[in-house]
Amino acid sequence: MKIVETPRVVIIGAGLAAVYTALKLAPRPVVMISPEPLGSGASSAWAQGGIAAAMARTDSPEAHAEDTMRAGAGSVLREVAEFVTQAAPEHILDLSDLGTGFDRTADGGFVQSREAAHSAARVVRVKGDQAGAEIMRALIVALRRTASIQVIEGALAVRLESDGAQVGGVYLADAHAPNAPQVLLRGSAHVLATGGSAGLYANTTNPSRIRGQGIGMAARAGARIADAEFVQFHPTAIDVGEDPTPLATEALRGEGAILIDGNGRRFMLDIHPDAELAPRDTVARAVFMQTHAGRRTALDTRTAIGARISDHFPAVTKACLRNGVDPVRNPIPVTASAQYHMGGIETDLAGRSSLKGLWACGEAASTGLHGANRLASNGLLEALVFARACARDIAASVSVGHVPEVDLALTAEAQPARNTDLATLRRILTQHVGVMRNRLGLNRALTRIAALEARHRASDVFLNMTATATLIAAAALLREESRGAHYRSDFPDPIPGPGQRSALTLSEAVALRDRITKDAA
Repeated sequence: MKIVETPRVVIIGAGLAAVYTALKLAPRPVVMISPEPLGSGASSAWAQGGIAAAMARTDSPEAHAEDTMRAGAGSVLREVAEFVTQAAPEHILDLSDLGTGFDRTADGGFVQSREAAHSAARVVRVKGDQAGAEIMRALIVALRRTASIQVIEGALAVRLESDGAQVGGVYLADAHAPNAPQVLLRGSAHVLATGGSAGLYANTTNPSRIRGQGIGMAARAGARIADAEFVQFHPTAIDVGEDPTPLATEALRGEGAILIDGNGRRFMLDIHPDAELAPRDTVARAVFMQTHAGRRTALDTRTAIGARISDHFPAVTKACLRNGVDPVRNPIPVTASAQYHMGGIETDLAGRSSLKGLWACGEAASTGLHGANRLASNGLLEALVFARACARDIAASVSVGHVPEVDLALTAEAQPARNTDLATLRRILTQHVGVMRNRLGLNRALTRIAALEARHRASDVFLNMTATATLIAAAALLREESRGAHYRSDFPDPIPGPGQRSALTLSEAVALRDRITKDAA
């Protein structure tokens, strides 16, 4: 196997967290590993709502932190909530200075929307639903003119070099032939910013490659994984049969759009005093239950937004129109769809994982900010804050100076046959580890995941996905309560008192899975 060593910091990923880490490390030398052309294939670019930040005089980071704590259903770490919300305004200003075209008021202030579980309008946005794409555009422009950053496109990270306590490098393959011969790249530090896991579900709003591979890699290397059971389902994905599912941003409900059943009845008024702006887990379960009962749910924007939707929410309008839905005249059919993984690689305030030499940020990490239920539009904010935290921590031990670019010379082979077991894995998680869970279904999921995994022992890519799927299902089985996005029909109430975070290693999750598989035999 070819081994390449470099004094550059190796950043695995190409979304907001990865790009921002690279920029904050400048002028220290960095190499970014991106499986696709920079700016495509990352969840960040698809984000519609925006970034939560207390920018108004009538708002405060303290209020933002309290909303974060409340939405997280008792599992948020207060020190993390305060750390992130205090830093939020300066990151908005930084992005603005880098060229992000945030929506502005006539007097130059930031236009801010109110989203679910926020006590104030504090979501900074771009053209209604274009925040992620615009932020990534501005950051990539800045990255392209930063000489210290090298980007290698078309390379896929498949596993980490680890002795169980320390990460020394990352194994890479051609992104179009992941079973081709690998190259081991060893850097001065290694940052995982590979995105989340929602693509492991059959219904997801995530890009197709975002399927928990980064979390699985870290878990297989021995890293501790926190809050794996907490997967957030977006209640208003557009139900038109596309994969991934197009998203109808929560900002629509912030503007007054309502959820209706097949008879045109507004059903959220009976479920929560905040109706459509209740916490996401509440709204997602309500939509799921309507769908499960055969009553197709729709988001009605006609009265609240009307013809303004095409100008204010162009991405939503485009997704509707290409599927024959005119949102000006008709309600938008919606479904609950997996969107965000609150769980991930356990990190501290500096972004350090439990493995020496490995940092993590963005959705691949679990910092303690989101708890059991992410507050709307805190995802991009967390990515920014912890990307900078990782960069600051790493910078102390990395020298500034020109170094040669990395030459991987990856070997490409013919595109491998489509793995039909991936579709099976996604169906298993949707059916048994989705919006509603119970012991029987979780046991069945773990048994079936083990069987799939046994057929793919030679595929690092598939093993990364089954590792993450195993961790989600095992953590969900162990949490015998309902809390936030984790709902157990056999344990419908939360355990009294403050919520507790979960933490598992892959070996612990597999041991549980093996016991269940043995008992089922």
